[in-house]
Amino acid sequence: MIGFYDSGLGGLSVMQAVHQLLPQHNLYYLADTAFCPYGPRSTEEVRERALACAYWLVARGAHLVVVACNTASSAALEVLRAELSVPIVGMEPGIKPAIQSTRVGRVGVLATGGTLSGARFARLVERFASEVQVQTVPCHGLVERIEAGDLHGPQTQQLLQHYLTPLLEQGVDTIVLGCTHYPFLRPLLVELLKPDVTLIDTGPAVAQQVARVAAMTGLVPDVGRVCAATTGDPASVAPVFAHLWGEVLSLEHADC
Repeated sequence: MIGFYDSGLGGLSVMQAVHQLLPQHNLYYLADTAFCPYGPRSTEEVRERALACAYWLVARGAHLVVVACNTASSAALEVLRAELSVPIVGMEPGIKPAIQSTRVGRVGVLATGGTLSGARFARLVERFASEVQVQTVPCHGLVERIEAGDLHGPQTQQLLQHYLTPLLEQGVDTIVLGCTHYPFLRPLLVELLKPDVTLIDTGPAVAQQVARVAAMTGLVPDVGRVCAATTGDPASVAPVFAHLWGEVLSLEHADC
């Protein structure tokens, strides 16, 4: 079984990409809804939650864990790989493909404050973007709109337009979706942006890495069962989960 976790439901965008690539592998998703969002939390607290969620998934039988959250990956990836005995696949904003995509040398990054302030993001920019202008925008409140299932309402549109404005004023032609929640806003982003602006979502690339690690680890296909849990209230989370995933699943409560 391949386990996934995120602060909430954003990591479903990553699990969808993996499910499309590996439809016969069993998947288990853990939404740490009781502690969502991670962005405003300290690095130490995010690291504690990352370990608790990963250990919970391993206890449920995960032989590979995907940290489907940029903030958790930034805060805890090295610790997780040192502490756990199973392979760990993490996330990072798609700076490298954005650099390859931009035609004008100006790239924007939409992400949480926790991701943008992390050392992992700083190393990415230093390594790949020395000759490109990278403008970052911490998108406070956007995760909460998606967690509420509001992907296209006036409040979400207004908030997203507010965060896009400085990027468009700077003439960026490539925007990195640096949070796994944000791909669910792609239809709205397409409406708000000019056709020549490229959106970078790292979910498909992470799915390819999961497939490689699964093959190297010897994980074998099974029946393609998908299970899910939340540290929050399953009854409250289930409707938005079904909306984002596209299918109704039974959610259990995770005490971790």
